[in-house]
Amino acid sequence: MARPILFNSDMVRAILEGRKTVTRRVIKPQFEMSLEGTESECSHEKGFWDMGGNEWACRQCGYGVIPMRGGSWIHAPYGAGDILYVRETWGFNPCTRCANACNTPAPDTYKGAPGCFVYRTDYGTTEDDTFPPSMHKWHPSIHMPKEAARIWLKVTDVRVERLQKITLDQIEKEGIKTEHPHVLNGQEQQYAFSQLWNSTVDKLNIDRYGWTANPWVWVIEFERCSKPEEAEG
Repeated sequence: MARPILFNSDMVRAILEGRKTVTRRVIKPQFEMSLEGTESECSHEKGFWDMGGNEWACRQCGYGVIPMRGGSWIHAPYGAGDILYVRETWGFNPCTRCANACNTPAPDTYKGAPGCFVYRTDYGTTEDDTFPPSMHKWHPSIHMPKEAARIWLKVTDVRVERLQKITLDQIEKEGIKTEHPHVLNGQEQQYAFSQLWNSTVDKLNIDRYGWTANPWVWVIEFERCSKPEEAEG
């Protein structure tokens, strides 16, 4: 069964342009566990065992295997082979509003009405950019139904690592573009990625999950794929 994944407009554009083939998602919680009656954070650097079934455990302290506060396993949000559909800011332009200005059969149907699904990424980069004809409201990505999805992905690899272990090659695969990619030993790219990352973190949690905190993250690699047959209709 296909599962949803959210991206902002810049990252949707990067996927469409073939520049983005990996995403990082913070692991929550950050390995809090009970150790001899006191709570501490697993911050070991020896990596994680892939236990199979999208389950992981710290190589050093066994977090994820031994009983701990809040559960006994670390579960990856996605696994290799999973099919994902991208949720993005979207809208629906029914034929009744545009008087069938395109003069073609409606390609989509939403809540029984013929029309066209439209996507924020295709209409500029600011909130003040022009809307599609006869449409006056964008819907948040979190509310996008599967039937509106136009981008489908297949997960090719999942692993665990510290956020700041990202390489320049991985920054490029994250879809980051900079004006001077070959200067300052990659500092510009790293700074650009750190700013992108922090923009996705709630301000109340920036000290815990922001770039400087260097949290553990899921690294999810993917490739574009066709819409699966079971999702048709």
